[in-house]
Amino acid sequence: MSSDSPFYSFKINDLRGKPLDLAQFRGKVVVVVNVASKCGLTPQYTGLEKLYQDHKDEGLVIIGCPSNSFNQEHSEVDAIETVCQRNYGVSFPITEVISVNGSDEHPLYNYLKSEAPGILGLKMIKWNFEKFLVDRDGKVIRRFAPTTVPADMEKDIVAHL
Repeated sequence: MSSDSPFYSFKINDLRGKPLDLAQFRGKVVVVVNVASKCGLTPQYTGLEKLYQDHKDEGLVIIGCPSNSFNQEHSEVDAIETVCQRNYGVSFPITEVISVNGSDEHPLYNYLKSEAPGILGLKMIKWNFEKFLVDRDGKVIRRFAPTTVPADMEKDIVAHL
């Protein structure tokens, strides 16, 4: 697949409402993950940030998409920023709060789920911290379960850097 991948056609706002055009990530390896600040898996932010710091210079981008689809995300931007930045030192892009399932899901998630369906072909996000790995050509190549710790994704990421 070339850089004409549909992945690059998506736009989403960052946490402060500034447009984030995924086209800027052409040629990079991208991990898209639905995150939540009040979840038992929230400490995965630490591992995601470590992956980002270890591999960003090689072309890795991580995009955290806060979602309240499971009622575990703050509604206030400042509260989300506090968790991400102050508590976990997150420096990778964080988007606006979006829905990842249902009739109001963000189109990016509709696309990711259609490209990498879950177990039994189900096109739904099971829980917070489900991760999608997108290669340098914009192809969705792997989906990781919410319980997959970021360190366990590293060899797959490195293989595409």
